[in-house]
Amino acid sequence: MKSSLANRYGGQKRPVTRKTKITLIISGVVVACGLAALLNVNVSNVDSVNFNTVSFSANDPSFAEVDFQVSKDRTHEAVCAVKALDNQFAVVGWKYVDIPANAADFGAENGRTTQQRVSIRTESLAVSGVVDSCWSKG
Repeated sequence: MKSSLANRYGGQKRPVTRKTKITLIISGVVVACGLAALLNVNVSNVDSVNFNTVSFSANDPSFAEVDFQVSKDRTHEAVCAVKALDNQFAVVGWKYVDIPANAADFGAENGRTTQQRVSIRTESLAVSGVVDSCWSKG
């Protein structure tokens, strides 16, 4: 009877040896390290755009100006979202600003960092203006 069951369903499975377990664990660690390195290389190649709000002014309830710096690869274009806020931190004005590619002799750091000024229409008197975010275009 035993041989007919073995013929039908196959013989008993051999247990996984210690050597096989160690080989599988080491292989898994090597694959995980390789994937982590690959993801790190891909993330570091993504264009980073950094920004810094420099100043703000609003002398009129319907108008505000924000000065800011943008640092990016000079050959790429970017977009920044700039907002004006009232004294309760409500957004009273919002504008997208296109940042063009630069020549090496434009701005600072060989064209990497540029100064920007944007005028924003506001619903009421703004008490502050900030750059909300910037990202690479394209």
